[in-house]
Amino acid sequence: MCANYELPTPRHLRLSLQTLEPTFSYAGEAYPGSRAVFVTAGETKTADFSPWPGVFGLLPAWARDDKLARATYNARSETVAEKPSFRQAWKARRFCLIPVQSIFEPSYESGQAARWRIAHRDAEPFFLAGIWEEAQRQEQPLWSFSMLTINADSHPLMRRFHKPGDEKRSVVVVPQERWRDWLYADGREARALLQPFDPDAFMASPAPRPARKSAGVEVAKDDPAV
Repeated sequence: MCANYELPTPRHLRLSLQTLEPTFSYAGEAYPGSRAVFVTAGETKTADFSPWPGVFGLLPAWARDDKLARATYNARSETVAEKPSFRQAWKARRFCLIPVQSIFEPSYESGQAARWRIAHRDAEPFFLAGIWEEAQRQEQPLWSFSMLTINADSHPLMRRFHKPGDEKRSVVVVPQERWRDWLYADGREARALLQPFDPDAFMASPAPRPARKSAGVEVAKDDPAV
């Protein structure tokens, strides 16, 4: 399950979507509860794509504490229609695209957790299947989103990550030619689009966190994604 990812720059996002650059700022990396960006489309299938600021971690309207985002950043496709945090967004067909430059996952192949970076071989941004929600905070709208995940036990690339013995999970990469199909899908169509991505189109490499100084001594900080 992905808890940390790198975002495309506003320029790269504009070029990928062929739309205007976001008018809001966002950080280069996202973690559960942080502000990032997601993409929707208008009322018709020919409408422009629209980047929106949102919290990484779905916050349903009934959520009283925004800390819930730390537990709702990924939605299992098998249960998304039933889980209280996600079912309303799914039922309302609030499907979105999540722009990503790379995702980070923990590898245990060395016997210890190590952060790895997974990116497209052409170094271009890619877009993940997600759901979004709107809540009200002090009479202001608060948007949030979650990544949909699928089983990856047999995926040649994604099965390499997470703890030994745990179920392997993967995000869903939506190909460019299916972006609008995803955004305007009904429930049946959406489920049909939740497919494994082509492992040959992506590459993975170690990405340890930069060392940080602690009490005058550099300490390697490696906090792999959950």
